[in-house]
Amino acid sequence: MAEQLWFKTLTLEQLRQLYPAGMADYLGIELTELGPDYLRGTLPVCERTRQPMGLLHGGANVVLAETLGSIAANLCIDTDVYYALGQEINANHLRAVGEGKVTGTAKPVHLGRTTQVWDIRIEDAHGRLSCISRITMAVLQREPQTGPL
Repeated sequence: MAEQLWFKTLTLEQLRQLYPAGMADYLGIELTELGPDYLRGTLPVCERTRQPMGLLHGGANVVLAETLGSIAANLCIDTDVYYALGQEINANHLRAVGEGKVTGTAKPVHLGRTTQVWDIRIEDAHGRLSCISRITMAVLQREPQTGPL
């Protein structure tokens, strides 16, 4: 069994409440599984996520990858002291997907003091790899609170 790497133990419902709105919500991204060393979510292939040729838009893959990588990165740190922001992301689109859902799984490659690197594998409904992405996250220290402005 993999070692638990999350700073806090949260349920999927608690995670969904922390990230309720925005682009991921608009595109229909759903968090589906929080394992001991991975975060998984799905993205529907629908009118909001297709490109003009009727296939899943590559940018939608990147939104799924960045959503999973960013949430996972922040789960690994004490967010009262630190926060993680995307620094660089890349994606290789390997297989076209025209319908159904894709599932992304984010797993860490490197968890450092100031940077994290996450691998996100996106598969179609048949388990075939359709996209592989890597995101580098900067881990920054929060500014101390000095009181009301």
